[in-house]
This record gives sequence, structure tokens and C-alpha cells, in this order.
Amino acid sequence: MSVIVTDAGFAHDDWTGGFEGANVLDLASDTDPATLKDQLDGVEMIRVDFPSFADGRGFTIARMLRLMGYQGRLRAHGHVISDQYAMARRVGFDEVEISDDLATRQPEGEWLFRANWQSHYYQARLRAQSNAAR
Repeated sequence: MSVIVTDAGFAHDDWTGGFEGANVLDLASDTDPATLKDQLDGVEMIRVDFPSFADGRGFTIARMLRLMGYQGRLRAHGHVISDQYAMARRVGFDEVEISDDLATRQPEGEWLFRANWQSHYYQARLRAQSNAAR
């Protein structure tokens, strides 16, 4: 089983479409997003695998997909930890899918602590300080 993490906390998976078929892409962490440019029309869900919390390639994939115009549901899947939740949201992920074991080790409160990702964005704070100095 798995747990879906959103800004509202833990939830059960409401995706019923499976991860095979024309309307879904299940991507490995070494996928080159540029190769998907002509395949995104009609795709409702893209799930990007994180084989390790130390493997950040999935963040780049998400950002590239959003820059290419993908507006469907984008899910990080696998070894994403609560400390990475804000970054996952900033690059374009809508949600994170984690194992029940990880949800036990990092309870919902740890994820919710990072759910206010738009307000706690160090680059925005730096820009505000820079603009105030002008």
C-alpha cells in the first residue's frame, strides 16, 4: 500500500486509472523529458520514480515537464522524504506517493510542517530583501 501526500496531509490514492495506457506515463528517474514533448497531449497523470532520496533527477524531470506545458497531474513516487516536500511542490509536483513504512517513520505532521511551501521559500525572501534595499 501507499500513502498520497498533498498540502492537506495524508490521503488515500484516488487515482483509479492504473499506470499503463495512453492517458498515463510512469517514468523512470533517468527519463529525458525532451523525448516526451510530442506524447503529452491527453496524458492525465505522470508519475516520476525516485529510487533514492539522494537522487534528485525527478525534480528536474518535473520542472522540465511543466516548462514544456504539461498541466495534468504530476506525482513523485518512491523515496521522497518530508524535507523534500517543499521542493517537490515548487518544481511542479501536485502530490507525493510514499510507502506505508515511510509514512510511519515520517508521520503526517512532518509533511504538513512543509505544506506551506509558498511562504517558506528562501529565494523569495532573498528577492524581497534585495528589492527593499533598492
